[in-house]
Amino acid sequence: MAGFIRGVDRGQATLLPECLDDWVDESNPVRAIEAFIEALDLRKLGFSTVDPADTGRPGYHPAVLLKLYVYGYLNRVHSSRRLEREAGRNIEVIWLLGRLAPDFKTIADFRKDNGPAIKKVCAEFIEVCRKLGLLATTSVAIDGSKFKAVNNRDKNFTEAKIERRRKQLDESIARYLAQLDTADLQEPSETITLKKTRLKEKLEILKAQQGALAAMEKRLEASPDKQVSLTDPDSRSMATSGRGSGVVGYNVQTATETEHHLIVAHEVTNVGNDTAHLANMAKQAKEVLEVEELDAIADRGYFDGEQILACDQDGIAVTLPKPARSGAKSAGRFGKQDFVYLPKENVYRCPAGEKLGYHHTVNDGGKRFGRYWTNACGKCPLKAQCTTAKQRVISRWEHEHVLEAAQERLDRNPNAMRTRRETVEHPFGTLKMRMGATHFLCTTLPKVSTEMALCVLGYNMTRVLNIVGVGKLMEAIEA
Repeated sequence: MAGFIRGVDRGQATLLPECLDDWVDESNPVRAIEAFIEALDLRKLGFSTVDPADTGRPGYHPAVLLKLYVYGYLNRVHSSRRLEREAGRNIEVIWLLGRLAPDFKTIADFRKDNGPAIKKVCAEFIEVCRKLGLLATTSVAIDGSKFKAVNNRDKNFTEAKIERRRKQLDESIARYLAQLDTADLQEPSETITLKKTRLKEKLEILKAQQGALAAMEKRLEASPDKQVSLTDPDSRSMATSGRGSGVVGYNVQTATETEHHLIVAHEVTNVGNDTAHLANMAKQAKEVLEVEELDAIADRGYFDGEQILACDQDGIAVTLPKPARSGAKSAGRFGKQDFVYLPKENVYRCPAGEKLGYHHTVNDGGKRFGRYWTNACGKCPLKAQCTTAKQRVISRWEHEHVLEAAQERLDRNPNAMRTRRETVEHPFGTLKMRMGATHFLCTTLPKVSTEMALCVLGYNMTRVLNIVGVGKLMEAIEA
């Protein structure tokens, strides 16, 4: 290969033995991983086997395996088997572990046995971000996204899916029975005999499937949420934004600060909707940011009066749109938003200019609502556009002013939803790209939560390295 750049001779001996440290320069991110893990108090965080056993074969110090996992999730290598291979061939990992090469079972067991401690490591890195001055904002965006579990959709059962499968089996059995009746009417022959044998075998298989379906139905009835997953028992079938689409997995909630897009709080749930998670995520973000007041932006999927009220009582100002749930509006009539509340008079002004006065308060679902109406509806020329009843009644929740304040904040900041989308959806896309087609490798909610903590740690560390670089990160770690 004359005329080209040539490699060294693999059989050439060197005069002096190589120094492992020479292969990793000062700007390599692996040095930041080393500094970060070495600065942690692993015993205080709750890692097992920090102290060596008195008897038996010596094991690996938890710092060694933690370094390997942090490196793996920083570099999109999540599998314990792939990490085992990297420990034997990747010069950065060889430097990081000091030429140690744990087997995949040891690596996997470490993640399984140290879940709570690993989650605390993720929180410890947030403290490093605070030292760097990256958490000075008082605003976060909150959102949830569906992440695929190991569980295949065919291994997940719901009442609707069992009913569809039962219908398919009944139709198939009826079709095979009709073919068997037709075969009985034909002249006996070797071909007909073989055909009848095959049909009977298929019928036996379908009847066995019916029995298995009946057993699964009983198991489904005993499940609290009427859903069963066979591979990962904690995963659930959840609808996604695509029409008619869904995924068997988990709903991951995150709170992302709006300045540097760092994930300051996260939680893995197996509840398909976001409604009940707003206050929890906002309060976690407020504690992490250590602020007295917090601005939180969310989408309409989080709209819930009780959740917004809980945030307001905790000093969290929520900005989010109200979903269109008005039956009158969908039917082409005036919705509640077309009626203007006048707080000084405690009345509603309708589109026709009439005032609906307060009459009484009722309890509905544990909430107190005031009822407002007027007796002028009968003679109103706009009545057909307003109500089909004798008169239009407006209900007002006793804490309605909190919801109105959220709407006012959205009206004053029409770009809030764009800010939310640009802040919180980018991290979700990055996380899913790094995790691959099947997002989670572990099963059950506790193990999946541990895996998600490592993913968030890898994402946040990547963001910080891109913002400040290796040198400043190591200075903050060592400070």
